[in-house]
Amino acid sequence: MMHPKLLCVSLLLLLSVVVTAQEKFAISGTVTDASNGETLFGASVFLEGTTSGAITNEYGFYSITAEAGDYNLIVSYVGYATVSKKISLNSNQKIDFEISEASTELDEVLVIAEESERLNIKSPQMSVSKLKLETIKNMPVVLGEVDIIKSIQLLPGVTSGAEGSAGFNVRGGAADQNLVLLDEAIIYNTSHLFGFFSVFNADAIKDVKLYKGGIPARFGGRVSSVLDVRQKDGNSKNFELNGGIGLISSRLSAEGPLFNDKGSFLVAGRGSYAHLFLQASGEENAAYFYDLNLKTNYNIDKNNKLYLSGYFGRDEFNFGANFNSGYGNTSGNLRWNHIFSDRVFSNLSFIYSDYDYVLDFKSFDFDWISEITNYNIKYDLSYYQSDRLQLDFGLNAIYYDFNPGEINPTSPNSSINPLVLDQKRAFENGLYASAEYEVSDKLTATIGLRYSYFIRNGGQPITEYENGLPIVYNETLGVYEEGNAIGETNYAKSETIKTYGNLEPRLALAYQLNENSSIKAGYSHTAQYIHLLSNTLSVTPLDVWTPSGSFIKPQLSDQYAIGYFKNFKNKSYSLEIETYYKTVANRIDYVDGSDLIGQNTIETEILNGELRAYGLEFLFRKAKGDFTGWLAYTISKAEQRTPGGAAGGPGINNGNWYYAPHDRTHDLSITGSYKLNNKWNFGANVIYQTGRPVTYPDGQYTYEGLNIANFSDRNASRLTDYHRIDVSATYVPNRKPEKRWKGEWVFGIYNIYNRRNAASISFGQNRETGANEATRTAIFGIVPSVSYNFKF
Repeated sequence: MMHPKLLCVSLLLLLSVVVTAQEKFAISGTVTDASNGETLFGASVFLEGTTSGAITNEYGFYSITAEAGDYNLIVSYVGYATVSKKISLNSNQKIDFEISEASTELDEVLVIAEESERLNIKSPQMSVSKLKLETIKNMPVVLGEVDIIKSIQLLPGVTSGAEGSAGFNVRGGAADQNLVLLDEAIIYNTSHLFGFFSVFNADAIKDVKLYKGGIPARFGGRVSSVLDVRQKDGNSKNFELNGGIGLISSRLSAEGPLFNDKGSFLVAGRGSYAHLFLQASGEENAAYFYDLNLKTNYNIDKNNKLYLSGYFGRDEFNFGANFNSGYGNTSGNLRWNHIFSDRVFSNLSFIYSDYDYVLDFKSFDFDWISEITNYNIKYDLSYYQSDRLQLDFGLNAIYYDFNPGEINPTSPNSSINPLVLDQKRAFENGLYASAEYEVSDKLTATIGLRYSYFIRNGGQPITEYENGLPIVYNETLGVYEEGNAIGETNYAKSETIKTYGNLEPRLALAYQLNENSSIKAGYSHTAQYIHLLSNTLSVTPLDVWTPSGSFIKPQLSDQYAIGYFKNFKNKSYSLEIETYYKTVANRIDYVDGSDLIGQNTIETEILNGELRAYGLEFLFRKAKGDFTGWLAYTISKAEQRTPGGAAGGPGINNGNWYYAPHDRTHDLSITGSYKLNNKWNFGANVIYQTGRPVTYPDGQYTYEGLNIANFSDRNASRLTDYHRIDVSATYVPNRKPEKRWKGEWVFGIYNIYNRRNAASISFGQNRETGANEATRTAIFGIVPSVSYNFKF
């Protein structure tokens, strides 16, 4: 690991760069979609024949500094016509662009045929995947619902926890090690209907970006990945309706201009209704979800813009007349974009996020409630100092309120006593600076440094244990058990229980071999201060988050990556090859027989260990033509080691390395889309994965008439390999050009050859024969679907 002091010195040297050349001027502006006014994130803007260029930020803003002269200013964005505008750079200028998917001519802007992706090769950013919504919508998915989470699982280095799960794993990391953001707000559970759908409504989404490694310094709080999802701003040109009707769910969105064309709005909602058919057939059990996306913006003037966005989603489950449950996310974000000058852009955000779940036991007259709430303030500042140097600074502060669970009687006659587990509070603060510097025409570097400081606040009692050991090994019984509690300390809300501070350096390099290829390398050190308490593989509504404290340390990760990137065949094809090595310290794991439900002292159920993961990823894309798609393959290994440490004993698996629950040795996916004509478009997915690790019984013995199973080492076995093929067909009926109504039919078949992939295997004894037997549980076989999408 590069020493933090060395990185600090390097960063200061970059910050002190002074460009001594002839007079220079700045060109800045925004790039938007000509059809709806949406800002475009990731568009390339550069001066032809020079090394001066920029990539638009999350709000479509760019800034370029260059020497005085006459240039062609080029704007390029995947899927859009590339445009060129002749400029005379003799003063600071603001030039906005509206680009279109169709060939067009805008005043002095000339449409050119070839699309340039030179800055993608030149940029040091690596281990990043960006998917366009049009690509995602062409992928066949289960139950016909377009799904962002299922789509990113088709990328190299990304796997699913289990079929039907909305959780995902990145480069051997666990699901809780992914930071999932919706318009900067943290989403703690990404699933609807236990993973059959995700919380992201594709009709409301504009950009999807996954950082698998080389995480920029502006992000913190997780050690595996960042999934940055941005909502649409709303059509600022025309009023528009979008929607779709499927077999078990439907959706509708409306967007249009607002405030006398100084702003726009977006409202999008979804809901499922399969439970209505179940109830009509006399079925007492039911499950359904609904969600709502909201966003509006207002242009105060040319340098100031306000955004207000929100999300609300809920799942409800009814099991007969005696038990109901529900869970959901709520988030909101008020943002202020301010342009100080042609070279300085800032964003201030006030963010709220909440996740809760409720269990209602009607027959026992009580309910169980658990919740995590956070309030977040972020300020980001970008300074485009010259054509070779861009600086980014920022800070953020997050206040957490953890309610791990409380029981409330629901009637005066209930025999249940109220119970409230200890509520936890914490502050997570971050301060960062980064610089992207073009060292030479071929070498570009990004150096970043983040300092994170975590405060575990008081307001709860903390149990004290003999010898400071909350868990100890019982040599006689050969098991881990709760340590000897010797008292507790009551901390007031104004007091601090524990603090942690970490320097988190980031480094990325790109060396351009030629116009179409480059070699990139990256390193990142990250810290994670909150942990998911779950001994299941995938994210479930019952999972509880807890902060670091006296007994649970923050997870610390180091990741190294190097890769080769190439565009060829007139940029119609691209190849990405990356290899990585990642370690995570202080990764908690649960001892055999651990009990997490209603547990007030979770430290008595866990041991601290470490995780390591390494692998090789291939991604081959075809981006142009009637047939497009990609082939992704990853060979990797993810292992954990959890010794007994101060608690004594052998630890988990005798202190030896064992497969992490989300390890997949081989992961292959082929995704393709073929446009036959203006009416028909076809898509297909081919997926193969090594079965995930599991722990099976390997013998049994009889004690006083009871058959007791003996289990193998942890995760020493695997489920059978997972594979399936999905297909889809989209039909666009004849439409008259003058009519605004546009519709399409989407037909799909998930798992076309009806493979019964094992979600789990359970072991038991046949009551009739007494023989031991294994039972395989599969979630999906073949699933056909049909939906109708419309736009007005």
